[in-house]
Amino acid sequence: MGDVFKALADPTRRTILDELTERDGQTLFEICVRLTGRHQLSLTRQAVSQHLAVLEEAGLITTRKQGRYKFHHLDTTPLAAIFERWPITRKGQAP
Repeated sequence: MGDVFKALADPTRRTILDELTERDGQTLFEICVRLTGRHQLSLTRQAVSQHLAVLEEAGLITTRKQGRYKFHHLDTTPLAAIFERWPITRKGQAP
């Protein structure tokens, strides 16, 4: 679970997850274009690739290869595990 928190600690990685939430199954090129165009993040492909590796290692994304392309998909399973471990309750309510 520590890998999940490490991955989520970086604002760029959270932005990548936001992009995959909005449009799942993107290639590295598509993610780079969206980060530059929509968020004015000027990152090299190598930097984005390293961020994607951290997210994949934490289990927050999965990849699928098709021909020459590698597609990145959001996987919220690790986040569900966090919510199961620490359920969100409203003030004054029992878990």
